[in-house]
Amino acid sequence: MILIRKRGYARAGLLGNPSDGYNGKTISISVRNFYAEVVLYEWDSVDIVLAEHDRARFDSIYDLARDVKLHGYYGGIRLIKATIKRFVEYCERRQIKLHEQNFSIRYQTNIPQQVGLAGSSAIITATLRCLMEFYRVEIPRDVQPSIVLAVENDDLLIAGGLQDRVIQVYEGLVFMNFDKARERLVDGYKCYEYEPLDPALLPPVYVAYSTALSEPTEVFHNDIRGRYNRGEALVVNAMQHFAEIAAQGRAALLARDPARLAQLINENFDTRRTIYNIAPWQVQMVETARACGASAKFAGSGGAIIGTYRDEAMFERVRAAMVEIQCKTIKPLVNAPDLPGF
Repeated sequence: MILIRKRGYARAGLLGNPSDGYNGKTISISVRNFYAEVVLYEWDSVDIVLAEHDRARFDSIYDLARDVKLHGYYGGIRLIKATIKRFVEYCERRQIKLHEQNFSIRYQTNIPQQVGLAGSSAIITATLRCLMEFYRVEIPRDVQPSIVLAVENDDLLIAGGLQDRVIQVYEGLVFMNFDKARERLVDGYKCYEYEPLDPALLPPVYVAYSTALSEPTEVFHNDIRGRYNRGEALVVNAMQHFAEIAAQGRAALLARDPARLAQLINENFDTRRTIYNIAPWQVQMVETARACGASAKFAGSGGAIIGTYRDEAMFERVRAAMVEIQCKTIKPLVNAPDLPGF
């Protein structure tokens, strides 16, 4: 019996605008400490197995309310269904005939939810990898992020941009250039310039995330798109500056200049504060890390931060200070070796 097991890892945006759906530039890292794992195996019918976060039975209305607050209204089933649909449509357009063997598919995830570590797209990425292997279909690597984005944006109406999906497909450390001049169509999907970098270029990096509070992406993305489309100078200039920061960050990485990289990480968040209304508890996370001497910015939409630190003593100061505000701090595994089959 065919058994396929694939993972999609959490990610953290190191520099740039987290999406970037504004044709800017970004740098992201994999956070392999957390992942969504999808298992697919031959079955008599197409069977999508419910996971823990897809509960439909509750002990009480209070239990239901707590579950919705923690996990939102939707679990991973809709992500898997939409990915299968999009995969079939891709194959049909490419006139790729799929074999008739059916499958059962299930998922599990340990990615902290609603703190901006890209848990939804990790499930889609892992599902797409399973489907590609099961049906022996090769989809160009630069097309895969755009398919994942289409599942979320077009099929499920989840707001987001390409950054999350690019780093989850490419993994490691990636510089992305979404400039319109770099845009090209491959298999009917828009692709841009994605440059993998050596993770060894990174100085010591931490990621911290709230264990008590969270905010869904759709809440955080308050009317920035509308303000940008209306040409509001503050927002337009900030988006351009995010791209410049990412480009300068790439140069700092290649020059192995951790001091400059730390400055850019701080500048990234400071620029963000000029255009967003940010919850005080999220600002507190950044300010707490900076008070320990570390650099800090959001790792994504909010609820998690990323930054650099000088040495183990500083990391321990950050970790201890974060515990005081109900946050957990980790050293992200950016390029750890995988288990066979992943």
